[in-house]
Amino acid sequence: MQLVGQPVPRKEGRDKVTGQSRYIDDLHFPEMLYGATVRSAVARGRIKNISFEGDVPWDEFVVVTAKDIPGENCVALILMDQPFLAGEFVNHPEEPVLLLAHPDKYLLEEARRHVRVEIEPLPAIFSLKDSVNQKEIIWGEDNVFKSYHVEKGNVDEVWGNADFIVEGEYETGAQEQLYIENNGVIAIAAPENGVTVWGSMQCPYYVHKALVKLFNLPEDKIRVVQVETGGGFGGKEEYPSMIAGHAALLAWKSGRPVKIVYDRAEDMSATTKRHPSWTKHRTAVTREGKLLGMEIDFVVDGGAYATLSAVVLSRGTIHAAGPYFCPNVRIKSRAVATNMPPHGAFRGFGAPQSIFALERHLNKVAQKIGFSPEEFRRRNFIHEGETTATNQVIHEKVDMEGLLSRAFELTDYEAKQKRFAESNQNSRQKKGIGFATFMHGAGFTGSGEKYLESVVGAEATSEGRVRILAASTEIGQGTNTVFAQIAAEALKLDYDSIEIAKPDTGNVPNSGPTVASRTTMIVGKLVESAVLGLKQTLIISGLLKENYTPEDFQEACRRYIGQHGALKSFSKYKAPPGINWDDEKYEGDAYGAFAWAVYVAEVTVDMVTYEARVDDFVALQEVGRVIHPVLAAGQIEGGVAQGIGYTLFEKVVWQDGRMINNQMTNYIMPTAADIPPIRVFFEENPYTFGPSGAKGIGELPMDGPAPAILNAIENATGISINHIPLMPESLIEVLGGERG
Repeated sequence: MQLVGQPVPRKEGRDKVTGQSRYIDDLHFPEMLYGATVRSAVARGRIKNISFEGDVPWDEFVVVTAKDIPGENCVALILMDQPFLAGEFVNHPEEPVLLLAHPDKYLLEEARRHVRVEIEPLPAIFSLKDSVNQKEIIWGEDNVFKSYHVEKGNVDEVWGNADFIVEGEYETGAQEQLYIENNGVIAIAAPENGVTVWGSMQCPYYVHKALVKLFNLPEDKIRVVQVETGGGFGGKEEYPSMIAGHAALLAWKSGRPVKIVYDRAEDMSATTKRHPSWTKHRTAVTREGKLLGMEIDFVVDGGAYATLSAVVLSRGTIHAAGPYFCPNVRIKSRAVATNMPPHGAFRGFGAPQSIFALERHLNKVAQKIGFSPEEFRRRNFIHEGETTATNQVIHEKVDMEGLLSRAFELTDYEAKQKRFAESNQNSRQKKGIGFATFMHGAGFTGSGEKYLESVVGAEATSEGRVRILAASTEIGQGTNTVFAQIAAEALKLDYDSIEIAKPDTGNVPNSGPTVASRTTMIVGKLVESAVLGLKQTLIISGLLKENYTPEDFQEACRRYIGQHGALKSFSKYKAPPGINWDDEKYEGDAYGAFAWAVYVAEVTVDMVTYEARVDDFVALQEVGRVIHPVLAAGQIEGGVAQGIGYTLFEKVVWQDGRMINNQMTNYIMPTAADIPPIRVFFEENPYTFGPSGAKGIGELPMDGPAPAILNAIENATGISINHIPLMPESLIEVLGGERG
């Protein structure tokens, strides 16, 4: 039976719908304490004193400060600049200063309110532009966490030969991941036994690495177990290291299990968000509509500490020139420091920011030179054999023109443009249609996958069942189901004969983090290789023939294990041939493969209430081979819904570096009533080095909605707005002025 391409039942589906799945807040250990974090109310300053006040039995509480840390007081990630607990200085509001634990969670909350942290304020930076202009130096010598420079051709020579030079600036705001389940962990810890953490997370080995440093323990003394996780979207990539460290420190000092689960307000105010961005474009083009040169300055706000800003910036930089061929490209990018809580991973990982700027800018270029947006893009789409901004030669078949034509057919694009133009003349409700064309690379950038050297294992039982050993986590996207499909297809076994081991660093190898659209394409390929290793072992041993039935496989496993013991196979990542990347020049093959897409949005703008709504949305993408059509469509639908929120609804309101709308009553996200029909379509062009030809798709749908929607709003109103989120207040300011 063919399993790839079929909508098989989800592996964890029954447990979830029957309520048997156990999330972190469902777990309780004997003698468990509850933990809480006391945080800074000041954006930047020196800690002068900590006092414990009120009618609180303080002798009953476990108290941990930076002085109690047994190892290094830094969250091990990239630059190692962020402390688990502030010692002498704080650098953002909500920075952890002190930890408390007590058996009574209600008394614990009362106690937290009676800890007084006296801080002498220091000058702070709250604006990305103020950081760029070095209004105050708050990090290093220039406020820059990381910078990149991409150079292709000779940009300096193109300006004199250009018929048109078009410039523009574009801005995007922060966005909260707003996963259904808040951050939470349970830890047990003791010097003699080490540390074990159970938690809601995406990347168990990230947490493992951080705890090794925090406690200065051997790797085998740290164990991290992912429990059922209610969503992540990048928000549970790096932050669980922080909360896990806090629970483990309290457990270490108390000798008892400690649970920390954030409420929604704390989760929203203290954890990472999508990086705000500021992009400047300068483009040289001929009167025939051909790109000559692109100069792009891309800046993201990293917040107070580096966290993952360097790699978010990397992806945003590489995607900044889009799916177009341009002979001369210069991209300069920076991640800068502000005194905001650190920004971090969020689905799309920098690409939604830079793609938004590019797709809005290309509409401006097209208008300037007298072309329609679609004709201008058609003249500049990249093709097989041409090079991207990093001089990566495209070896896969790319048909962006075909995708664009099909998307227009699916949406009746040309006819609607004409019809809307006529009806808008005398209507309060202005309708428009717009599109975005884009690509998204799958897997870690450049040499990232090679450096990581991910490993996946497969283990057969004497009953002929196969267990997949991987650290990749199921967070709602279907990892367990897709891995089982890939394994069953490769071995020609029943889907139900495949089991997926719980991600547990004490039991599964490091297959890398569940991020970067890599789970299916990269780790899934390792799953395929690992299970084929089992098959090959049985064939070499003479216990299995090339043509076999599931019963033959079961019998071969039984005999092999009886004769030789455990039957396991491991597969380690090896880059596909011809993949070369130069980290120094930031040049070469940035990704093994790209997914390609055209998204079309239809909108209505109310000229009295100044509200914009999306009426219809078509998402068309080429993603290699679709492993599970229902899960794949669900990924696209969910990503588009998040993209609509990012564009029109979700505005983080900051006050002196603090998020002040940190509740679901005042942080407005779209509900089902605000989401239009999202029609999802796939083109299949199997990728040779993906499992059954699949590429990654998880981040792709975040990239296209914002520019498609704003392009449609411009089509409806004739007004160009180049920032998101686009709230009614912005439309009042711009359109109200137009109407006098």
